[in-house]
Amino acid sequence: MVKFKGYEFVEGGVCAAEGFTAGGVIAGIKAGNTTKRDLAMISCTERCKTAALFTSNKVKGAPIIVSREHLKDGYAQAVIVNSGNANTCNPDGVEIAEKMCELCAQALNIDSDDVLVGSTGVIGQKLNIKPIKIKIPTLAKSLSKDGSGDACEAIMTTDTRKKELAVEFELDGKKCRLGGISKGSGMINPNMCTMLAFITTDVCINGELLQKALRKVNSLTYNMVSVDGDTSTNDTLILMSSGLAGNNEIICEDKNYEIFENALYAVMMNLARETARDGEGATKLVECMVNGAPDENTAKVVAKSVISSSLVKAALFAADANWGRILCAIGYADADFDINAVSVELASAKGKLTVCADGAGIAFSEDSAKEILSEDEIKILVDLHSGEGSAIAWGCDLTFEYVKINAEYRT
Repeated sequence: MVKFKGYEFVEGGVCAAEGFTAGGVIAGIKAGNTTKRDLAMISCTERCKTAALFTSNKVKGAPIIVSREHLKDGYAQAVIVNSGNANTCNPDGVEIAEKMCELCAQALNIDSDDVLVGSTGVIGQKLNIKPIKIKIPTLAKSLSKDGSGDACEAIMTTDTRKKELAVEFELDGKKCRLGGISKGSGMINPNMCTMLAFITTDVCINGELLQKALRKVNSLTYNMVSVDGDTSTNDTLILMSSGLAGNNEIICEDKNYEIFENALYAVMMNLARETARDGEGATKLVECMVNGAPDENTAKVVAKSVISSSLVKAALFAADANWGRILCAIGYADADFDINAVSVELASAKGKLTVCADGAGIAFSEDSAKEILSEDEIKILVDLHSGEGSAIAWGCDLTFEYVKINAEYRT
């Protein structure tokens, strides 16, 4: 994890903030699978100011349609999520998503309009409400401050590891917390959205600023991740604020707002990195840092272009310093800059090596390059030498296992 001064990592994940509990159970949503948790719930003692971002895909899962409607007043109190079935492209999808909210609300004794819903898994298969209906009462009773891990497990599909994190910091002399859980391994190429991520905080903050912070930080974190170039139909990012920390409400973009925004970045950036690290079949986390761009947007476009290139990803899997593929990806990025000024370096825990300068290759040791690229965390350092803009994007290598996982996804 990347640490930040003034923010201490703490246990608890999505339950770290005051007022929140969570849990996850085995409902048997996946046919024949009775060993993996597949139904999660997050709840708060308070109606929370809530911000959210959803997929930009024209094909949208039914849960997104329902959650958007429930969020029109800017408040929510619980989230119900299933894995194993995306509840997308189904004639009764909205009805099923609404029913999940109703069942969750009944179990928690809250208003169903204050429940948000998420689903992930296979697209185009009907979601059976029966196992969900049977297990929701048990799930509601199991909610606890220690339930983040169970909830995190329950939202996973092809993920190989849990993604949960929380930080503690101070506002107005009050201890505040912000934490979350996230899932995502394949069909990852966010665009003003994310995979599935649920973040909670006890900071008291104005609803409009909550949404503004989420949108900005998302543009720097989840939106800068790509595993395979596919934007999911169900991408959902939700941020809930209980306001129980006791700080003075943040109502303007002052120092306290900056501290809050940085806390959100600390959590979301680390969760985003872990999403890239856990890409389907991946063996390496790839971080592309672009400096010297004419502006930030240019840097973002170039960084995303590099980590999204299948040819670059395949070369990195083989620890092959094929810098020409990197320069090619930089060159077809939809941005204006002087390609003849570009330099590229490869780096890891084994060292750093320049492979391209002034838009052309230079002599370097292939053995040293192989050693650098054989690490499980690699940096591609790009300098456009055209300004002060910078950005970071995260991806992974492309392996044989990725093809196997997705070739057999339904079977």
